[in-house]
Amino acid sequence: MNIKGYFVSIFRKIKHWLQSLSFRTGVIVLLCCIPFYILSFAQMLLPISVTAKGILWTVLFGLAKTCQYGGLTILGVEGYKRLKSKFKKKTEPDATK
Repeated sequence: MNIKGYFVSIFRKIKHWLQSLSFRTGVIVLLCCIPFYILSFAQMLLPISVTAKGILWTVLFGLAKTCQYGGLTILGVEGYKRLKSKFKKKTEPDATK
């Protein structure tokens, strides 16, 4: 097996494992990206060197993206539709008017 095939098989195993997790876990992981996004930009206000700010931004933004894509992988298409439907306004026809 070549190196590319090895990494592809590892990523497939990780994806399969993530998709086996529950809907609730997916939502929690997806919501974890919000604080990381906030911290990645809020740290720019700290009185530290530009190099340290760059490193902090890279790490925090990377964690935010990891949580975002990990959460979406856990949820999958059906979980995403389920989550989206919970946030949509439920418009029911008003029979009293």
